[in-house]
Amino acid sequence: MLKQLTARAKRWGVICLSLAVIIFAMAFMPTQAALVYQNQTPRRLPIYRVAREDKKIAISFDCAWGTEHTDQILAALDKYKVKCTFFAVEFWVEKYPDYVTKIVQRGHEFGTHSKTHSHMAKMDKAAIISELESSSAAIERLTNQQVKLFRAPFGEYNDSVISCAEGLGLYTIQWDVDSLDWKDLSATAICERVIKRTKSGSIILCHNNGLHTAESLDMIFSTLISCGYEFVPISQLIYTGENQIDYHIDSRGEQHLKDSRA
Repeated sequence: MLKQLTARAKRWGVICLSLAVIIFAMAFMPTQAALVYQNQTPRRLPIYRVAREDKKIAISFDCAWGTEHTDQILAALDKYKVKCTFFAVEFWVEKYPDYVTKIVQRGHEFGTHSKTHSHMAKMDKAAIISELESSSAAIERLTNQQVKLFRAPFGEYNDSVISCAEGLGLYTIQWDVDSLDWKDLSATAICERVIKRTKSGSIILCHNNGLHTAESLDMIFSTLISCGYEFVPISQLIYTGENQIDYHIDSRGEQHLKDSRA
């Protein structure tokens, strides 16, 4: 019995010692939160919104399927003199070149939404670069404008996707206001979601072929403009520079100028 108790005590001693070592190591190991605070986290983030107080905001439309509601969207944009950003997939650009031209002639800008609308976070770097280069070239051939913005299909990204885009001179753009128009919400529901969530520096996500998107725009534009907001294309909302030293993106995906870093 004494031998059994002694053996059991030794085992507990080893366990306690191991736990003490682990706790000690964790106490001196930088946590992920600490790394984020120190801007040393290896995780790459797209721009979800922009830190600014001038009430500038941006609305964007992803273009991958159809054009049935696009003319109505363009009419609403014209009515309220709103300029915006369209993110187009290459096969949409090739299928509807007249709409690409029409959109650019109205003063709006294009970003790429990839070549094939695939899950790019599952691709290797060569495939990601091919998606971005091919789709950007297709847009540039029709618009004669350099593509500077990229939105990942399904909003999916990882470090590789963002670094490949950055290497091609593209800013990866997410959103902080999701209209959920792709769920075929009513125009009223879309409007309420957008108005409730929008603040200075917001990026609003819509789709050019949402069933009730176009119908919701009159109320969205009239309400937000009356509240003092100014709609601008995303390229005019975000901070740009020769390199990332000019700005930083915090752990929430909010982009800040360098001088505003805490």
